[in-house]
Amino acid sequence: MELIDYCEFLVKSIVKKPELVKVKTFGGDEDATILEIIVSKDDIGRVIGKQGKMASSLRTMILAYAYLHNIRNLKINIDSF
Repeated sequence: MELIDYCEFLVKSIVKKPELVKVKTFGGDEDATILEIIVSKDDIGRVIGKQGKMASSLRTMILAYAYLHNIRNLKINIDSF
């Protein structure tokens, strides 16, 4: 399972509109990889959670997956459209 597929699986299991979830990766500066998670405006509250606990948990799980697959210097952005 690729990093993008893993992130989509995690986020789609949380939101009400899983068909609107988009995950993209970009090459950032200085060997950094940027992972952008985009959800609908209605689901951003579910992904962030109370006091940011859900977003923090998602970041922890994604960074652990990246570490196990030798992906270093990963930055995660969560946004809505």
